[in-house]
Amino acid sequence: MKTIDRSALMRNTRQIGIRLGMQCNKTLEREGITGGQAQILLYILRHPAAGVSLTALHQASGFSMASISGQVKHLRQKGYVRAESCAEDDRRKILYATEKSRRLQEFLDQALQTTQQQLYRDFTEEELGTLERLQKKMLQNLSDCSEARPKEESQP
Repeated sequence: MKTIDRSALMRNTRQIGIRLGMQCNKTLEREGITGGQAQILLYILRHPAAGVSLTALHQASGFSMASISGQVKHLRQKGYVRAESCAEDDRRKILYATEKSRRLQEFLDQALQTTQQQLYRDFTEEELGTLERLQKKMLQNLSDCSEARPKEESQP
């Protein structure tokens, strides 16, 4: 049986992420936003009535709060997002899409769909199902590892 090079698997996974980010950024550059900003903007656009908090964006995206804050700052500066104080807590801001971002939504959805088609070209539905299952398993393994680490470090 062939030995699998796990280091190569990790490098390939990293390269997929890097190249995917570069492809998204290239597709979106005409609008002056990055792939990460587009993900955040689409999430906000899909929650128009209630708005979205930074915490909700953090939980939905997996990005750090610092990264979310920076991305939202750029989106606000570009006029894609507006922030309002939360009625229950003036320190907390709720984010809403602007008309400018609503006009961009179709382009963003199309760009996402085109990137997905390119990335998963020639995959069968069975292969996509296997890939999804394996990705979830890897994410769970990493989650288990990060949850276990503080416990291990606190032990004498």
